[in-house]
Amino acid sequence: MIPVNIKLNIALIAAIANNNVIGNEGLIPWEIPQDMRYFRKRTLRHAVIMGRKTYESIPEQYRPLSKRDNIIITRQQNYEQEGAYVAHSLDEALNVATLLTVQKDTPKERIYIAGGSEIYNIAMPLADRLEITRVHADFKGDTFFPAIDTQMWDEVFKEDHEGYSFLRYERK
Repeated sequence: MIPVNIKLNIALIAAIANNNVIGNEGLIPWEIPQDMRYFRKRTLRHAVIMGRKTYESIPEQYRPLSKRDNIIITRQQNYEQEGAYVAHSLDEALNVATLLTVQKDTPKERIYIAGGSEIYNIAMPLADRLEITRVHADFKGDTFFPAIDTQMWDEVFKEDHEGYSFLRYERK
């Protein structure tokens, strides 16, 4: 149970094509090394919550993500990953992340949600920030990020690059 006096700082972090594609057949359909560096910079020393398929899509040599609390959501009851915490719902994952930040005495630390699609859809109403890499192209895909409703989100940061932009949205 999340302590009542803790305000969660939840950010969804994703690279998204113009047509909201985030993946195809378990893979990211583009390669942008700067996006990977941006993801690392934003999430370093924070809790990162992701679904099992997203976690397993990370190349083995990078799992678990170093210098971050990796929290994996799965329906598999006996699932284990060395160096990561396992939860069976978003609520349970947020409780784990909150307890970890309280133990570190950093209760204002941001919790990052790193996918996949189902987790993003469930977490979107809870988030206060979106950290988006907008890829300026459409891609074939089978996994999508939820639409960003500009009635609910303010764009507060934008950094343009050739073929992509880094964007930050905060909830209105």
